[in-house]
Amino acid sequence: MSVRRIGVTLAAAGSPLTLAGAAMYVLPGPGLPVLVIGLAALVTGLALIATARRG
Repeated sequence: MSVRRIGVTLAAAGSPLTLAGAAMYVLPGPGLPVLVIGLAALVTGLALIATARRG
């Protein structure tokens, strides 16, 4: 599996997790852990995509 494909998968999984975490953070629910995990996956995925594009 290429680095770019891993980055795309992480970014694709991180986007809905971030949105769900933000919604759960605003509405009553334990949204902070989901928000943090989503943001971490999204940022890591975007960083992998950027580094794979350079190389």
